[in-house]
Amino acid sequence: MSRRRCLVITVCPNEPGVVVLPLERGGRARRLDAQAVAHHLAALAAARGVQDRVTLRSACAGGCTSDGPNVGVTIYPEPHRGEGADHVAIGWKTYVYSLPQLDCLARIIDENLRPRT
Repeated sequence: MSRRRCLVITVCPNEPGVVVLPLERGGRARRLDAQAVAHHLAALAAARGVQDRVTLRSACAGGCTSDGPNVGVTIYPEPHRGEGADHVAIGWKTYVYSLPQLDCLARIIDENLRPRT
């Protein structure tokens, strides 16, 4: 059985531009700048009850030469009870210039928290 995952999602607050996509699959598309992307990712994590496994941070996510917003995800194994967090990533994914291809913003959390089989 695979260990559950923890995510550190990085959104660059300095990138101009917007992406238009729904928050949830099948929802109404909306315009999201970097600040809105970070805000809604935090709200989506809370709504899914995974806010203890999802950390959001503001920092460079790559793609600084063009409009964003851009997002980077670093994936860590969830620590066993009583253990400290492991700071060695088991995976990563970037959404540099690719957010518009997602069916919804929630995809970032949903596809990266799911353990690979």
